[in-house]
Amino acid sequence: MLASHMASDLVSIIVAATYLASFLKIHKNSLQNDTQYPGAIVGRVVNRIGGAQFTLNGVHYKLDANEKPNMLHGGRKGFSLLTWNVEKYVKDRANPFIVLSYYSHDGEEGFPGNLLVRVTYALLEPYKLSVIMEAEALNKATPVNLAQHSYWNLGGHNSGDVLSDTVQIFGLHYTPANNQLIPTGEILFVKGTPYDFLKPHKIQSQMKGLPRGGAPSGYNVNYALDEGKDHKLKLAAIAYSKKTGIGMMISTSAPGLQFYTANYLNVTGKGGYVYQSHAAYCSETQGFPDAVNHPNPPSTIVNPGDLYVHNICPDLNQQINETHFHVKHCSVTLTIT
Repeated sequence: MLASHMASDLVSIIVAATYLASFLKIHKNSLQNDTQYPGAIVGRVVNRIGGAQFTLNGVHYKLDANEKPNMLHGGRKGFSLLTWNVEKYVKDRANPFIVLSYYSHDGEEGFPGNLLVRVTYALLEPYKLSVIMEAEALNKATPVNLAQHSYWNLGGHNSGDVLSDTVQIFGLHYTPANNQLIPTGEILFVKGTPYDFLKPHKIQSQMKGLPRGGAPSGYNVNYALDEGKDHKLKLAAIAYSKKTGIGMMISTSAPGLQFYTANYLNVTGKGGYVYQSHAAYCSETQGFPDAVNHPNPPSTIVNPGDLYVHNICPDLNQQINETHFHVKHCSVTLTIT
């Protein structure tokens, strides 16, 4: 994705693997080992499911434990690594869009039921993107929790780390996790913790307070967003890079946001540039991680006849600067004909 910076140049701000043809050629035999998920739609359930198992309606389901002993991002053959169908593509209009679909069969990676999934990408304005994820359970109740897994570097994809970027996250609470990143079941206030981005902060200034351990330091945490019900969009996060003057607002209908500072990123991308730890961040809007094993978070179960809907709207807004975060909601009005 390109954005215009303060000198009116176009800047590539999506950190991505090499383009599709060369990616498939080079990585044909290692796709199933991908742990980065750059730019992918992730599912059937994003994030982690503890113990790669859950019980639903009295039936116990064992899943693919691709991050032993847990499942991560839908398993070894999750939605990010599959071929989707193009249902419709319209480019010659004010709001170009593409509709992708995938039919997930009963038992895929251990999940119950047949599931029909559609994703619509639409360009609403020159620097505003809409992603609408929908899923319909066809014959059995099943967990569904889709996410769009883009890595953002508003300073430019090859500008180095993002730790000097300023971020604001509209979540009063977060869900702490154990050392395997499985939620403990608690929902805690962010105030007074290193997870507090209720006011704009540079990432590196807050990161200093994170617990130290053997893993690379950085964020990989789910926020409980403040407001919004019934699939309506609400403002989830704002980010700004002083390097380019580019700001971004993310609105979503989802109840949670996983803020991840690419702590383990190591992939060759555009122009052969090697992206390493903290070269980008993800703001993955989602249902809560491991919700299927916890009674308190918003449910991720979709029953036959129900429609799962998850909207996300990244808006590259030029009115954001380091001292003034101009807040407005993204609105999505899109008719697919």
